[in-house]
Amino acid sequence: MSRSGAASSAVAMPVDPNATALPDLVDLARFDPRLRLDIRYATPNNFMLRTLYPVARAMAQRPAAEALKRVQDRAEAAGYGLLIHDAYRPWRITKMMWDETPLAQREFVADPASGSRHNRGCAIDLTLHRGGMAVPMPSAYDDFTEKAYRSFMGGTAEEHANRRRLEDWMVAEGFIPLPNEWWHFDWEGWRNYPIMDQPLV
Repeated sequence: MSRSGAASSAVAMPVDPNATALPDLVDLARFDPRLRLDIRYATPNNFMLRTLYPVARAMAQRPAAEALKRVQDRAEAAGYGLLIHDAYRPWRITKMMWDETPLAQREFVADPASGSRHNRGCAIDLTLHRGGMAVPMPSAYDDFTEKAYRSFMGGTAEEHANRRRLEDWMVAEGFIPLPNEWWHFDWEGWRNYPIMDQPLV
């Protein structure tokens, strides 16, 4: 039985016949050393309450990494920086999350039957920082409440401004915001890349 009390589902990793680009994952911290990492799934500080990744690495397809570097340029020019929480995620981890998440909260977790943009190396979870300190946002990362929605109007004016600032910079460089997670952005070319289960090492 899973943490949610539901039995693990027997789902095979999907194959997208239209995803014809050859994977070219790059290490974001090496690609642009200005990027800061806070990889929550490499620690127990996440909604699963245990370590899921053996290493604290953030990987992304090269074109997505190049776009993210341009976002960092924009942020830096305004006195901010990017703080990365997650990027490429092996499919098996997505399945584990789905199997162990209660039904009422599954809108915040990708269905392994169709795969995640994270599994393609084309999704980035991130926030902004100033001087190494994360800026205030309407919710914490991986918050499974209405506060995570981009349409959430509660919170402070500063939190709203920070959320909008991050979204504007990401959209300007070809990233698509996920409506129910202010921290999640999909690179626009995600359909070209296959779903992968390559371990993080």
